[in-house]
Amino acid sequence: MNIENLKFDEKGLITAVVQDAVTREVLTVAYMNQESLEKSLETRETWFYSRSRQELWHKGETSGNTQRIVEMKYDCDGDALVVLVEPAGPACHTGSVSCFSESLLTGEASVDEAADLSDYRILKALEQVIADRELERPEGAYTTYLFEKGVDKILKKVGEEASEVIIAAKNRDQEELKWESADLLYHLLVLLREQELPFKEVLGVLDKRHMEKK
Repeated sequence: MNIENLKFDEKGLITAVVQDAVTREVLTVAYMNQESLEKSLETRETWFYSRSRQELWHKGETSGNTQRIVEMKYDCDGDALVVLVEPAGPACHTGSVSCFSESLLTGEASVDEAADLSDYRILKALEQVIADRELERPEGAYTTYLFEKGVDKILKKVGEEASEVIIAAKNRDQEELKWESADLLYHLLVLLREQELPFKEVLGVLDKRHMEKK
């Protein structure tokens, strides 16, 4: 479908639901006109149309909290968009990760309290740091050491950390389990980088399995 085939409303606008590409958390709902949509596609960063100011605005232009577009999809009627992004900072002007943080279910946990999906962004950030270390090889960095020693050393560390996780769990030591699990995840991400396998492909397998069970 071309842009011309999308169904803009009588004011020339279309609703854009912005989601974190990793966590799938809804970050904000905004509006695009044809020009802002074209700019979004061209720059691969989100541009919207402000109904109050009646002008285009580039998300993060002043705050630095830009949103790199990973994917853009339209619904079956062609009158709404889902924009999957990698955010460089909070989506909300209040400083919150998402504009949707308040719950209407009085007395029940809010979405943020029940499952703060933003917590999982550290995995994406860590994956990027590991990628940078592999390319730059800063002297004295542990990650540099692992890449220079090669796959056998990385595999040995993954095995060692997995064993440490097992021991901590067997001992019912939650504090130790927490730290050893973090070490295991780090070394696993290093291994995936060495194997040139993006972490999102692993998440894709989990997502596929989850959807198949529904």
